[in-house]
Amino acid sequence: MATILGLSILSFFITGILLIPFIDFLYKIKLQRAKQKTRDIFNQHTPTFDKYHNWKAGTPFGGGILIIVVVSVLTLWAYGILDVQVKGWQAFVLLFSFISFGLLGLYDDLKKIVNHGKQTVFFGLRFRHKFIIQWVLALIIASVFYYQLGYTFIHIQALGTIAIGVLFIPFAAFVIVSFVNAFNIADGLDGLASGLCLISLAAFLAITSTQLDQSLGIFISLLLGSIAAFLYFNIYKARIILGDVGSLSLGAALAVTGLLTGKVLALGLIGGVFVLEAGSSLLQILSKKYLGRRIFPAAPLHLYLQKRGWEEPKIVMRAWLVGAFFALLGLYIAYIS
Repeated sequence: MATILGLSILSFFITGILLIPFIDFLYKIKLQRAKQKTRDIFNQHTPTFDKYHNWKAGTPFGGGILIIVVVSVLTLWAYGILDVQVKGWQAFVLLFSFISFGLLGLYDDLKKIVNHGKQTVFFGLRFRHKFIIQWVLALIIASVFYYQLGYTFIHIQALGTIAIGVLFIPFAAFVIVSFVNAFNIADGLDGLASGLCLISLAAFLAITSTQLDQSLGIFISLLLGSIAAFLYFNIYKARIILGDVGSLSLGAALAVTGLLTGKVLALGLIGGVFVLEAGSSLLQILSKKYLGRRIFPAAPLHLYLQKRGWEEPKIVMRAWLVGAFFALLGLYIAYIS
């Protein structure tokens, strides 16, 4: 445990030291949020979102780039020098999911480079194309789980261990894609997604400590320390934003971490606020598509609360409290199952 804590501290300090020059670098290359008319997946204007978020124009995004680089380098370094048994394929799914989804998110971020107030688009992929790529990456990761790591079952409290065989591949892919998009949806307020991720990772670190999985614990501890340093600059009013490169990579890492522990139900509970955010957005999309109307005045959940008059810091801090409760509930389920 001393090693795990030491790695978190190391990751925290390295990320913290690099963040200020990295923010200056993002300003220099003009990777900043632009004031624009956002559109949903139906290509319809979303004035409610713009009303509450256009004041953030000019804030640099792409903080996930630094997190990915620091955590990936430190993970490989720690695996090389520490006397721990590292499972090669486990390390692969952790780093592959973390980096590959980050690269996909980086594509979206590069599209948003601001050049004298205009948006420059290098190449175009629609939402459905990016969604397909997410599934391809998730299926690759899920196949490694099945063929190389031997995951053929899920464990659910009260039902026990259920062998599902090759069906584990589409199941794991669904979990990964769901959490990637849930994290991306939740990354709408300063400090919201990164703070919730910090809480979730702390819960999974507790689970891995009981499972004596040192290699997974090393990755989680390094990621936890890096996000904690990032959160210092990400809380309201944020000096830097994760960007899609961060939200997609962290969502994938969170999902894969939950799958590796074998605690799927605990994953859904520990990431409960992410599930609520994604669920509210999904219901809104389905109601607009099939009912021709919105069932919520605004979605996802945090945007609805903003429309109700809640201030952004109030929403974020209460979401952290709810996230902490979900994490405790998830830990309880994990320990008794």
